[in-house]
Amino acid sequence: MAVGGLAYALCTRRRRELMREWVVPLHQALAVPLGISELTDPRRYLHVPRNFSDDDAQIRIDVPRHLRFSEDLVADLIAKKLALENVSFTWRRAGRDTHVIVKKRQAPPKMLRLSDPGVREILAKMPESAPLIGLGAAKKKVSVDLDADSPHVLIAAGSGGGKSTILRCITCRFIHNGALAFVLDFKRISHSWARGVPGVTYCRDIAEIHDALVGLALEGRHRIRLAEQLDDDVLDREPWRVGPRVVILLEEVNATMTQLKRYWAKTRESGDPKESPAIDALAEILFMGRQVRLHVLLVAQSGTARAIGGPEMRENFATRILVRYTLNAWRMLVPEVSPIPMPSEHDGRVQVVTRGRARETQVLNLSNAEAREWAMSGVHSGGKTGTTLQKATAPATPPVDVLTEAWSNTTPAVASTAAPDTTPAADVDLLADAWSLTPPAADPGDSAARATTATPPANPPVDDDQAVGLRQAHEHHLPDITLAALRFARANDPEFPGSTDKRGAELLYRVGDLKRWARNRPRAASGTTDLG
Repeated sequence: MAVGGLAYALCTRRRRELMREWVVPLHQALAVPLGISELTDPRRYLHVPRNFSDDDAQIRIDVPRHLRFSEDLVADLIAKKLALENVSFTWRRAGRDTHVIVKKRQAPPKMLRLSDPGVREILAKMPESAPLIGLGAAKKKVSVDLDADSPHVLIAAGSGGGKSTILRCITCRFIHNGALAFVLDFKRISHSWARGVPGVTYCRDIAEIHDALVGLALEGRHRIRLAEQLDDDVLDREPWRVGPRVVILLEEVNATMTQLKRYWAKTRESGDPKESPAIDALAEILFMGRQVRLHVLLVAQSGTARAIGGPEMRENFATRILVRYTLNAWRMLVPEVSPIPMPSEHDGRVQVVTRGRARETQVLNLSNAEAREWAMSGVHSGGKTGTTLQKATAPATPPVDVLTEAWSNTTPAVASTAAPDTTPAADVDLLADAWSLTPPAADPGDSAARATTATPPANPPVDDDQAVGLRQAHEHHLPDITLAALRFARANDPEFPGSTDKRGAELLYRVGDLKRWARNRPRAASGTTDLG
């Protein structure tokens, strides 16, 4: 009996949820207008299927034969209590069987592929800042403008809800138009289409994700300083002056945040802050305005404030895409939208919520090959990250941006009227070297002089036999390797040199040994951003 009772409870759970959340509230709203006793069993006259939000579902409501009620009022209450839009009401008034049938009038397409007629043309015509997400009712285009609506997007869905498909659709369009993309994928396999694509940096290890977030926050501060030097009108007309658009894909934030905390707990030393610098960096990026052109596309199975870093951080996502959500998830993420629409089990069907309105949308389903082809057919098709972007949008003498030269992997010819240098790209990871660069000494007003080098000035000669701590080694001898990366290598790399001395609790290392290790450590292959 116990096993049978448990099995029955599991099998009827969704039906009981339907009655509790939808049917009973609808009965309470219709009882008085229809002149029905509130003690009536709702199942006697309300025939609401479990998946009543599906495109081909229909709802039947038996009404009193006397018809002494307002049909408009009843129809309005049905639409409001069941959160229905674009539905038709078919009334049967004659005879004994009086009822109304409710079904969708216009539904999003059942499937949306790149091969469908007109889809490629739609994609090509979308604004650079507003990539297509999918099509809504009556095939209306649904997109999010990161320059007008919200600089960041939150995608909330359970496993198998199609989160990676949504990100693939959005990101490949940005890359096509010249944006740089940082894929922070702790799962390592979510975006195989992006590996090796020019303009993409794929970070799979938690140490790489930590360093990338810290470096991106530094880049944001640099862009804020550039924006301060420009008039608002100039910045609105020429947003590229602060640098290329950067899209940050943060996969599975629930697991990634936990791993970042554990990583920092293992690598931090006395005197370091208790909070992970990477988590602080993410918060800093989220609070930066859209003028810096850094955009976070964050994926969460459960978008709780604790998982994202706090309720104030979650509020920076003005656009939220929900897939196969629970009622509790909806109330937590978009409480301003009521009533709550019934989640659909249709593959690729999502709710895009922006400006206090939810739009049911069929997401464009791009395969890995299609996304890769689309990303590589645009600005980055020449294989040189940022070079084409500079030629396409910048005037002859753009403002100085030390990072621009690292993005383009060219000599300073990019910042002049001469043709860009075609020297092969250095063995760098897009922005990794840029984070360690410092502008050479020059007249602050002379942009050409400040753009005359893409490498830091040489350090003065030092004694390679000198014993230093890791912090001093990072600051004076290995500026291109972060302190966290050095500490991680010390704990995990068997080739990392051993300590030669000790100063209090701090271990000291020979400078020459550290330099030799840095020269021989594994590096990415030339011309690729895949750190495999």
